Amino acid sequence: MHTQPFRHRLLAALMASALAPALSLADSRVHEGNDEARHDHDRARHALQQGEVRPIAEILRRVAEEVPGEVIEVELERENWLGKKRWVYEIKLIAPDGRRVEVLVDAPTAEILAVEED
Repeated sequence: MHTQPFRHRLLAALMASALAPALSLADSRVHEGNDEARHDHDRARHALQQGEVRPIAEILRRVAEEVPGEVIEVELERENWLGKKRWVYEIKLIAPDGRRVEVLVDAPTAEILAVEED
């Protein structure tokens, strides 16, 4: 059976559709001259290039395996977690039962740190 390739294509399509609004919003802020948005984008790209974080596609696959739902927002933040500064992906999604859920993922390891109702 060919369910894995279909699941991967479906996941890729869902990720692209989920990220499109966030990416377009970020792009519009950069074009409007918002230095903070440009700085955030540069920091995230640099962290990925330096191997400090895993690619978002890998993170979203991991989250989809553990927490069902439709991704509506993704952020990469530098946060204090248990007294240690680390990169954390904050992924907001709509669960199948309609609840808004936030999943916090350790960006370097793809470990799910917390699942909270948003």
